Amino acid sequence: MKYDVKDLSLSELGAKRISWADLNMPVLQSIRAQFEQTKPLKGLKVAACLHVTTETANLMKTLKAGGAEVFLCASNPLSTQDDVAAALVEKEGIPTFAIRGEDKDSYYSHINAVLDNEPHITMDDGCDLVSTLHKERASQAQSVIGGTEETTTGVIRLKAMQKDNALKYPVIAVNDANTKHMFDNRYGTGQSTIDGIIRATNVLLAGKIFVVAGYGYCGKGIAMRARGMGAHVIVTEVDPLRALEAVMDGYRVDPMIEAAKIADIIVTATGDRDVVRKEHFLVMKDGVIVANSGHFDIELDLQALTKLADGELTEVRPNVEQYTIKQDGKEKKIFVIAQGRLVNLGAAEGHPASVMDMSFANQALAVKWLVENKDSLKVEVLNVPKEIDEMVAKLKLESLGVKIDTLTEAQSQYISSWHVGT
Repeated sequence: MKYDVKDLSLSELGAKRISWADLNMPVLQSIRAQFEQTKPLKGLKVAACLHVTTETANLMKTLKAGGAEVFLCASNPLSTQDDVAAALVEKEGIPTFAIRGEDKDSYYSHINAVLDNEPHITMDDGCDLVSTLHKERASQAQSVIGGTEETTTGVIRLKAMQKDNALKYPVIAVNDANTKHMFDNRYGTGQSTIDGIIRATNVLLAGKIFVVAGYGYCGKGIAMRARGMGAHVIVTEVDPLRALEAVMDGYRVDPMIEAAKIADIIVTATGDRDVVRKEHFLVMKDGVIVANSGHFDIELDLQALTKLADGELTEVRPNVEQYTIKQDGKEKKIFVIAQGRLVNLGAAEGHPASVMDMSFANQALAVKWLVENKDSLKVEVLNVPKEIDEMVAKLKLESLGVKIDTLTEAQSQYISSWHVGT
């Protein structure tokens, strides 16, 4: 078996942590049990490019239980948990290509390593796997049944591919399932981003001016959790509707150029590039902490910051780098967490397992649905079928011991008819 991980001796620790996460993933557990009986993915090869975490490991185990041959690489150079990667190889027999801190060349060599297996299904988080296949290995697309995409940035890229008529096979936007973005993006990102900032810096959030760039579901979650810990939250936005929503939710809304002047902490969560750039670094005060919770590090223009600091940076704590800028005869320090990469995975453990339970349940069931419907699918970005979304929500409620009402026959008829008036 081919693989590339840091150290197989870490596998015992990784296996224990994977089992711990599994305790908090009852929905995925139930799907795995079904897959073991029915083998819906028998004979299929799945290439997955995801954050190599304990939760991802349990998804890989579920796909394997369904009969699939699974190959895994990292979707971010800093998100790999090396003990988990070792356990997947040593304990589960899943070829894994991921090392925390790998450089760009290694990152793409790992993507190509999983594509070398000529997969029938792609599972992506950020679209790097899919874009690499389309740009460099286009001939492989004809043997791909379909794919799934885990995150907002990836869905944006896929829709751009579809618009340009570049997409060669159908891909399900798992990110857009209600049981994914309404919970994973909001509650998962909200908690894990704050977790990453605190682990890296040990900063007290209470009383701090905390700027959140972007008020999508991720931004909402971060703003909510920062305010809950006593921070004074400012939101920056380019979308007037989201900006208005932030105002109505009780947040101050400012342009970044104004917010950056008074910020103690700035976090980006937009999915776009250069959200914090040269003009913003120049107006920041001494000691500001900057982090990114969007998928790619390009949300922060670190090239510009490096030039402002004359190329000098110092790691002052694990996962915290100090840039010192000489300005107006004074020195100003700017601290960047996790090299501007995903702060929740670069400086912490990512989303809690109980939230990823729903996201990865969607992933597993979406792959099964792709296989079952492969002959009738159009080449486009597809929504997660409503029945899958509702099934995941139902299973999650059951696992929590929560019961809900059901419609009476009269109620069902009323909401589906136009005949009855006031």
